[in-house]
Amino acid sequence: MNSKELIKAVKVIVEEKHISEDVIFEALQLALATAYKKNFDSKTNVRVDINRETGDVKVYSYQVVVDEYDDGSETTDEEGNVVKVEPKINRDAQILLEDAQKISPKIKVGETIEKEVTPKDFGRVAAGTAKQVVMQKIREAEKNSIMEEFQGMEYELMVGMVALEDLRNYYIDLGRTRGILPKSEIIPGEKIEMGANIKVYITKIESNTKGPVILLSRKHYGFVKRLFEHEIPEVANGTIILQQVVREPGVRSKVAVYSTNPNIDPIGSCIGEKGSRIAGVLKELSGERVDLVLYSEDPAEFIKNAMSPAKDVIVSIPDPEKKEALVIVNEANLSLAIGKKGSNIKLASKLTKYHLEIKTMEEINKVGNQ
Repeated sequence: MNSKELIKAVKVIVEEKHISEDVIFEALQLALATAYKKNFDSKTNVRVDINRETGDVKVYSYQVVVDEYDDGSETTDEEGNVVKVEPKINRDAQILLEDAQKISPKIKVGETIEKEVTPKDFGRVAAGTAKQVVMQKIREAEKNSIMEEFQGMEYELMVGMVALEDLRNYYIDLGRTRGILPKSEIIPGEKIEMGANIKVYITKIESNTKGPVILLSRKHYGFVKRLFEHEIPEVANGTIILQQVVREPGVRSKVAVYSTNPNIDPIGSCIGEKGSRIAGVLKELSGERVDLVLYSEDPAEFIKNAMSPAKDVIVSIPDPEKKEALVIVNEANLSLAIGKKGSNIKLASKLTKYHLEIKTMEEINKVGNQ
């Protein structure tokens, strides 16, 4: 990288990566000063100047004018031991006032005397260092730009392409970066195909030394919520409210809904004609069932609705403050009420935030006859 290439590279970064020119040149000058000290064993203060038009680099050493040399001092610690305090400026970077005035008669203490010390072969060192700094600034700019692009995208739905796979994760191409979809966060039983476009839910965005880390999920209950917002216009515009979403991934989700418009049926609107609307949601859930539950401020009514697909449900709430309820069904509806491995009643309990005990009408009558 020669002088002209350096200036060209800086201008490219400024235009494409939106980094301040001052930031780049300050970083370059600091890096070149460090490189000079390292390569030419300099103990003096060093200042590097870069001509922003030509790219020419010059190195100056300078000494601070002092009354007397600062060789450090001594003090004692809490235990009374003598401790050496290092000087603020090393001796090679200082010059006595009387010596400085031989060079510049009007100079004062605290001012500096400098001279150009640019080595003949410093161009090679400068080129290598400049290239490293420029590349570092490009990486930093891209990292910051991507973080800005994804800022506020946590808990949102995105579409990406399955780009890579390893033992634990899928890597999803989201455009300028890749998100990580752990295999533990896919829907149980679903097959992820390389090169396929899939919807993913962003659970976390953080930054590390290598760049942004974007964690994804398809198991999170928020995935179902965002699917409804994506597929159902009334949900997206707030006419239909998703009061609560609970989920057992791969088995069943329960979605409590209500409408802010009394003329709109929230469940019918979500299902659509012949299931046309909810089909887009179900397609992404790999066979997972979705129960749409009409939300009610009456706990007993809400619990009754939440027990769907069980019918003819009776709910008794002796003490609402205890958040406990007795759910009574007939024998024919018992298996539906409980669900596979208890999934239906567990999800109904999570949805309504009530501890639910289930009994059949036959059991209730038997107790009443005793």
